[in-house]
Amino acid sequence: MPTRDPVFPANRHALYEKHGYSAAIRSGDLLFVSGQVGSRDDGSPEPDFPKQVALAFDNLEAVLEAAGGGLDDIVDVTTFHTDPEAQLPAVMEAKARAFPERPYPNWTAVGVTWLAGFDFEIKAVARLSVAPEPAAAGAR
Repeated sequence: MPTRDPVFPANRHALYEKHGYSAAIRSGDLLFVSGQVGSRDDGSPEPDFPKQVALAFDNLEAVLEAAGGGLDDIVDVTTFHTDPEAQLPAVMEAKARAFPERPYPNWTAVGVTWLAGFDFEIKAVARLSVAPEPAAAGAR
């Protein structure tokens, strides 16, 4: 039976401890990345929406790198939006930078009313081909 190994980026933000969750869980060759938001180091939201989205993608990439992967390893993405119609242009711009070439990962966008003070969140599932190194999995 596969084990659950938590993964955290080197500079993890305050939200992981504040809300009691792991940045990602590795199980076998799958990495389940928790919803990443555009938070500053102290856990507060970035107020500028396009910057908040870009920071959420940066945080996603940092978690993937901590697990020995990258954006190309993502197979499934879910994004959460507090105002999908108004926010879509900024999200699509960030998404195009993150995934510039085909094949694109699966993507589901969901409109929500609350994201704990944030306006955008992105979660992902990645398949990693590299075996985890003890140091790469991060602190538990």
